[in-house]
Amino acid sequence: MFIPCDRGGGSAAPDFKGFTLLMPAVSVGNVGQLAVDLVISTLDMAKVGYFYTDCLVPMVGNNPYATAEENSTELSINAEVYSLPSKKLVVLQIRSPFIKNKYRAFCETLLSWVKSSKCARVVLLSSSHAYQRDDEQLLGTPLRYLLTPDLEKAVGGRMQELNWKEMEKVAAYPGISDTDKVLHIPGGGITKLLFTESCSEGIQMAVLLKFCSEGDNIPDAFVLVNYLNEWLQLIKSEVSTSSNSTDPSSQWKIPSSWRLLFGNGLPPALF
Repeated sequence: MFIPCDRGGGSAAPDFKGFTLLMPAVSVGNVGQLAVDLVISTLDMAKVGYFYTDCLVPMVGNNPYATAEENSTELSINAEVYSLPSKKLVVLQIRSPFIKNKYRAFCETLLSWVKSSKCARVVLLSSSHAYQRDDEQLLGTPLRYLLTPDLEKAVGGRMQELNWKEMEKVAAYPGISDTDKVLHIPGGGITKLLFTESCSEGIQMAVLLKFCSEGDNIPDAFVLVNYLNEWLQLIKSEVSTSSNSTDPSSQWKIPSSWRLLFGNGLPPALF
């Protein structure tokens, strides 16, 4: 359920008709969430509301995009909505893991909101375990995309122009039969479920994902957000995903909260 921010003026819920909804899957390395952080921070997107759900682990913290002492004490929760009307972009950022067995309930609630808010399409940023790739997936770029049939009609040609590689289906029974192929996204969290549900409900959805491993996934986030930018042109950037460049001179703005990604250093008093 979407709950608009109360700024004291009693304003109505924002109109997202025709907007692109960008969101992360809570997946391996949190790559999608880190990439969404870069989008929100760089575009200086305004928080317009919250996505209230009992499907996520509850959490509260300080403003992850604080730029000054004045806004550093603002509170943030597990699922918040940001908007940039000039680019017809709305972003749902998810900051905590899903509660066990709540995946389907979350997907149903989310897609219901997508329909009611009249968003034109959904772009899901995700990741998948690099070590579980099959032989075909080991070749070339570690980036992949998926389009629902309804979105394929609209932008499939553009993906061909970009020379992007579609996520391969893999054998359902490896070593036994190679004829039955299925979509397999290990470590992708809700990615497969949300994509298949969108296909069946006629929702335009694109999944952009990167094969990666757990660790310092900041470079993966830069590669994924540059991949997204090739298509949506959110910022003017000369960074090339073909070389997997994570050039710090790129125009993406790192949020202040990233200073705490790996916790604080060891206190000197220990020694």
